Amino acid sequence: MSLLEQLNSDMKLMMKNREKDKLVVIRMVKASLQNEAIKLKKDSLTGDEELTVLSREIKQRKDSLHEFSKANRLDLVDKVQKEIDILDVYLPEQLSEEELQTIVKETIDETGASSKADMGKVMSAIMPKVKGKADGAVINRLVSEQLSQ
Repeated sequence: MSLLEQLNSDMKLMMKNREKDKLVVIRMVKASLQNEAIKLKKDSLTGDEELTVLSREIKQRKDSLHEFSKANRLDLVDKVQKEIDILDVYLPEQLSEEELQTIVKETIDETGASSKADMGKVMSAIMPKVKGKADGAVINRLVSEQLSQ
C-alpha cells in the first residue's frame, strides 16, 4: 500500500472518529504529495518520492519546532510536536545510532574520505542509503565526528 493510499484510508478513519487534529495534518501531507506529483508531471509518485515529501514535511515541522522553542512559544511547540508525532507513524522504522555509525564508517571507507573537506562526498553517498530512516542532522553529526578523528 502506497503512502497516499494509507493516508486516504487513515483520513476516512479520522473523519469517522472525529479526530480533527490528525485529519488536518493528514490532509496537509496529502496535499503536499499531490502538489509534488503535479510538479513532477506524474499521475502518482514512487515510494521514494513519497518518502522524500514526507521527510521534507517532518523536517519543516522540526525546524519550526526549534524556532518556536527559541521564541518561547510553548503553545505552538506543543501543536507542532503533535504534528510530528502524527507524521512519524508513516515513516519507515528509524535506524539506531549504532547502525548509523556502522553505515557512516562503511561509507567513509567506500569513498576514501580522510578529512572534513570530504564531508560533501560522504554525505551525498550516505543519504540515499538511509533515506527516510534517519535524520540528516544526526547523519551530519556522525560523519563530522568520524572525519575529525
